[in-house]
Amino acid sequence: MKKWGFLLVVCLGLTFVNVDSFFEPEVKIQNANQLESNKENSSSSEYIQKEIEEEQIYQGNLLLVNSEYPVHPDSIKSDVINLSEGNELTRGYGVLNSEIYLSEDVAREFSEMIAAAEKEGVRNFSITSGFRGFEEQSVLYQEMGSDYALPAGYSEHNLGLSLDVGSKQMKMADAPEGKWIEENAWKYGFILRYPKDKTDITGIQYEPWHIRYVGLPHSAIMKEKNFVLEEYLDYLKEEKQISVSMNGEKYTITYYPIPQTKTINIPDDSYYEISGNNMDGVFLTVYK
Repeated sequence: MKKWGFLLVVCLGLTFVNVDSFFEPEVKIQNANQLESNKENSSSSEYIQKEIEEEQIYQGNLLLVNSEYPVHPDSIKSDVINLSEGNELTRGYGVLNSEIYLSEDVAREFSEMIAAAEKEGVRNFSITSGFRGFEEQSVLYQEMGSDYALPAGYSEHNLGLSLDVGSKQMKMADAPEGKWIEENAWKYGFILRYPKDKTDITGIQYEPWHIRYVGLPHSAIMKEKNFVLEEYLDYLKEEKQISVSMNGEKYTITYYPIPQTKTINIPDDSYYEISGNNMDGVFLTVYK
């Protein structure tokens, strides 16, 4: 699982998203008195400074890849593995062939999700596609055309964070596996990247099989607010900083523009993760 931490410094405009219940989340906005109180409570915190390099824009789980923002060489996950060679990672689901690749971290999160689905009696999952290199993507694009594939460098599959999930019994749009993914994947850090009601934003037709790993709490916020990735990243940039309560933990997500930001302050007693957006900045997510 990813490391996180709790950022104690808050600023005006901080948004609190309460998702203590996975099933009945609600949004709360702090008032001015609460903000001032939080500032006073955080005044005794100690921080470490972390330098931010420009290449961090292109690294992490929140990278936007679409027709406008292609995959950067630094964005490709370094832990991509062949799933057919890791038996413990494919327990509970099948793979289409022996050439299915995926980030090892993402594969572990997916396995955890499939184990949860199996406990609910949904167990006919199969990965039909995972990570694709640029050459493989180029061949696919030439064979299938622009209606069914994206050019090399403009597909999330070139990152290692996305995968196509099928059912062994029927089409995902009709299968119990597809319905389960749409309702529950966000609890495990995954999002349905191209939903039916957001084609005007994503520019991609409805794909009930294509899921993308962004991690918690991001997937929870996106589910609650019915955001696709494009909308979520715009939301974070506009708010600058939000605080999320979920399962007894408080997370804070802060946006830092690059190259204006050279260093960021992180509470020295917290876990954290930094992700770029593949555009113009990075997001710091922390909790303790």
